Amino acid sequence: MSNQLPVLDLSAADGDPDARARFRQDLHSAARDVGFFHLTGHGVTEAETEDLMRTLRAFFALPEAERLAVSNLNSPHFRGYTRIGDERTGGSRDWRDQLDIGAERAPRVPGPDEPGYWWLEGPNQWPDSLPELRTAALHWIDRLSSVAERLLRELLAAIGAPAGFYDDAFADRPHLHLKLVRYPGSAPDGAAQGVGAHKDYGFLTLLLQDEVGGLQVEGPDGEFLDVPKVPGAFVINLGELLEVATNGYLKATNHRVVSPPGDRERYSVPFFYNPRLDARIEPVPFAHADQAPGVTQDSTNPLFAEYGRNEIKGWLRAHPQVARRYHAELLDEGVAAR
Repeated sequence: MSNQLPVLDLSAADGDPDARARFRQDLHSAARDVGFFHLTGHGVTEAETEDLMRTLRAFFALPEAERLAVSNLNSPHFRGYTRIGDERTGGSRDWRDQLDIGAERAPRVPGPDEPGYWWLEGPNQWPDSLPELRTAALHWIDRLSSVAERLLRELLAAIGAPAGFYDDAFADRPHLHLKLVRYPGSAPDGAAQGVGAHKDYGFLTLLLQDEVGGLQVEGPDGEFLDVPKVPGAFVINLGELLEVATNGYLKATNHRVVSPPGDRERYSVPFFYNPRLDARIEPVPFAHADQAPGVTQDSTNPLFAEYGRNEIKGWLRAHPQVARRYHAELLDEGVAAR
């Protein structure tokens, strides 16, 4: 597969004024025209990456009973392990299994007058036989948070906005989220949906993927383009909140994963850089605001300025078993459909 996405070097932002200006121009173009790009020069070392991937493979090599002991069916906060085929995208099952991890927090049970999205705060679940997983995963969240913070500030500056405009939204209890994902080959029925076409809910996603391939991004003509691995790079994509923030000048882009053929496995680690759940994303003032066409209008997927509302709708749709077990009242209120 040939790479068709821009490759940007974040270390250029530390260069001389000309190098930084060129980087911001390229970043502006990639974010505006594609919504996806590869990022090098981020400072995360090969040793850190290898440690995480080694630990990820060790988790998926555990006996199924040990993985199910940390099932997300145990968690009203949607944390833990999801079995192959139990997640849904676009109403169809995704042929992958995964471990969902977030910032370690005390369980949050929303009061009668509080929004249901507070259920998304809570503790993680960790397998007893693999204590190094907790260390590796929480270290990865810390490292990528720093990269994402820098990248967001550079992106805002690149479009002529105040670089620190959203600092307050991330300053206290940001809703950081990490997935460890395995695609175990093709489904028995031949369906190719590793994960269906979708957009991410928050600001930025930083993806570590292996060499197997399968990630595809929707191009301007509606065709899906393959995104092969670039050594040492993260795949970056913009989430729905950046579309809200810029009134559609920057857009979240549909993407999907096609299952690897046969029984070949694919591993990936997406990290989602999100503000605190109750952050309301005010429109950012920027130099090209007069060119903003407005946010995408989709009755099946409305976009909300309050981040928690944007997030909870997706979890309720994607994990119907957890939703039915713990959150029937939210389903009755139509939160997943709104």
